Amino acid sequence: MDGRGVAYTVGFFSAKHCGAGQFYLMTFKDKDGYNFEGCSNYRLNIPANAPVTQYWSATVYDRDTHALIRNMQWPGRSSQTPGLQKNADGSVDLYFAPKAPAGKESNWVPTSSDGRFEVLFRLYGPEKPLFDKTWKLPDIEKSN
Repeated sequence: MDGRGVAYTVGFFSAKHCGAGQFYLMTFKDKDGYNFEGCSNYRLNIPANAPVTQYWSATVYDRDTHALIRNMQWPGRSSQTPGLQKNADGSVDLYFAPKAPAGKESNWVPTSSDGRFEVLFRLYGPEKPLFDKTWKLPDIEKSN
């Protein structure tokens, strides 16, 4: 990494600007502390009323290269995804797995069954409840 990369990261990556810009949350481990494995199934419950002025998104990257996973139908899902299914309480369940759960294709992010991955959750136009932690994004959980 050169000096420009360090300067960009320090100056712009997830700076706290209420209502403007973006804020990133990144993980490569599940709720129990295990690395994400592409052959396993995971679920993220995004609580209702995400504190954003624009939208949120969750994108999966190859853990070894930090690039998008090759040959996937799509790299992520967002609150703007057409047909995204919401739960009765307004929350959204996203699924990270090599195959979509039955009936949940619009909420599914494909993974490669032969590799590890990481998830970058972006909040565009983040608002105060994110920063004062009155709205919290839970950890991603391994599922069946």
